[in-house]
Amino acid sequence: MTNPDAALPMRHPLRWLWLSALVILLDLGTKALAVSWLDYARPVEVLPVFDLTLLHNTGAAFSFLADHGGWQRWLFAAIAVGASIGLTVWLSRLKAGETMLAVSLAAIIGGALGNLFDRLVHGYVIDFLSFHWQSYYFPAFNLADTAITLGAIGLIIESLRDARRGK
Repeated sequence: MTNPDAALPMRHPLRWLWLSALVILLDLGTKALAVSWLDYARPVEVLPVFDLTLLHNTGAAFSFLADHGGWQRWLFAAIAVGASIGLTVWLSRLKAGETMLAVSLAAIIGGALGNLFDRLVHGYVIDFLSFHWQSYYFPAFNLADTAITLGAIGLIIESLRDARRGK
């Protein structure tokens, strides 16, 4: 059974950018709280496996290229701008019923722009969420990173659904 409306364009797909704006506001708000409440690199235990730890990341995910003299700031900023533009164009072309795809794209756009703000204003991304098990630490991250990750998971799920449906 195919949905006859599936080939129709989504009505007002850019309305999903409200979700991007919400991600940006929550991300920047929580980063501002972290900066005002936490001392740099001094963990505050919340749970035995979770700390709030203010850190600055000049690199990308997992501090990739963090120690390369500053040029990476502009590379990652350009990638964030290009990805946000590309994903917004993709969002604008969605079909009716592609809600999960719209939410995923909007989350990634919001996360990319939240971290872009940090990169442009501070020269680094503010991270403060730190999970660990005994002496093994997962790299610290923030809400923008979480939105990007959840959006990517949504894209993967949607692509698996499409493959299963034979699209």
